[in-house]
Amino acid sequence: MFATGIENSAPTIEGGRRRVDEMDKCGHYDQWSRDFDCVQELGLRVLRYGPPIHRTWRAPGRYDWEFADITFGDILRRDITPIVDLCHFGVPDWLGNFQNPDFPALFADYASAFAQRFPWVQLYTPVNEMFICALFSGAYGWWNEQLSSDQGFVTALKHIVKANVLAMQAILKVRPDAIFIQSESSEYFHADSPAAIKPAEILNARRFLSLDLNYGRRVESEMYEYLLDNGMTREEYHFFLGNRLKQHCIMGNDYYMTNEHRVFADGSSIAAGEVFGYDGITWQYYDRYHLPVMHTETNFAQGPNGDEAVFWLWKEWANVLRVRNDGIPIVGFTWYSLTDQVDWDTALREPNGRVNPLGLYDLDRRIRPVGEAFKKIVQEWSDVLPTQSVCLRVPVYPPSQSLWAQQQAAADAGRPAPDAPPTSPANADGGT
Repeated sequence: MFATGIENSAPTIEGGRRRVDEMDKCGHYDQWSRDFDCVQELGLRVLRYGPPIHRTWRAPGRYDWEFADITFGDILRRDITPIVDLCHFGVPDWLGNFQNPDFPALFADYASAFAQRFPWVQLYTPVNEMFICALFSGAYGWWNEQLSSDQGFVTALKHIVKANVLAMQAILKVRPDAIFIQSESSEYFHADSPAAIKPAEILNARRFLSLDLNYGRRVESEMYEYLLDNGMTREEYHFFLGNRLKQHCIMGNDYYMTNEHRVFADGSSIAAGEVFGYDGITWQYYDRYHLPVMHTETNFAQGPNGDEAVFWLWKEWANVLRVRNDGIPIVGFTWYSLTDQVDWDTALREPNGRVNPLGLYDLDRRIRPVGEAFKKIVQEWSDVLPTQSVCLRVPVYPPSQSLWAQQQAAADAGRPAPDAPPTSPANADGGT
């Protein structure tokens, strides 16, 4: 699956007084139809996309579906397969922030309501980058609750991951063949010196916490003590072990130039640049979880030469092919996002209005050189990969082939509605 995404980050900053709405900053509310045109111009059939949570989820059990109805109706008409991104770094004002213990159950209700309204949707990322969301909100003090403590991080993390698990359960009740693609940052921490080995080991264990909990995997003893020392109870921990939905999941992993870190003896770190690269780090995550993989995010700024992003795209695609040829079942590749973004050079912490040239298109919806290069990759590789693949085939169906579409067609023609097909887990053979 070749894909792109439309950025829908929506954290709050300045003590919750200011909402950072990337859909607004990037002009999607006004240009959504043109954005979908761009997706099709690239030859893409898959789009990471979701409704703006703060505009849609108005109160417990109360939703404003107007914009979602329009946009998802057009996605259905175009037969684009969405990977629906329900929570991307923020929650509605009335809910507060990720320290709120009511968030998981309420979010599951929201996910269920969305799935019932759009039953033709099969692919979901309920909560995007759970680790990064908890880290930036609870540990770095950048977004939402803006806390800078281990307890703030653990509290945010346990609520975020529980929300993701409960949302998966709620969606499966509506769409039993739903597949969940975790878009999670793949990280690595390099020790700068022998004295930095221990802090680097701790950070390398902490990077797995969100997926360990999400997939019901027992954490290492040191991380178990860390979680309990910072507010997680035994009962909360065992919730994750007892609600294992790994068989419905694809491990989506994101890789940027900033994902590798150089750690010093005092535990501080700086960006290390590309050291191991996507190939090396993906093997670490695959060896841990043994799930199908999708490269769910990458980008690079178009620099003064005009070809910097094109070269990064080539390197990432070469890494994807290497991973695939070495035997990891990798099922997709994503450049994120469709258009340029705004203020990501400060991780959305400062509302400067600075355009970051990271997209396949600029904000006037003119294709960038990296967009042309991505379009060429899609054209040249789409027909080759399925015939050469040594990987499994994931049972993903475009909207036009969903059971809902078949039932609608049968109703329109006065025929009996087809029965639901038997469900298959995401990591099983079969499908198209």
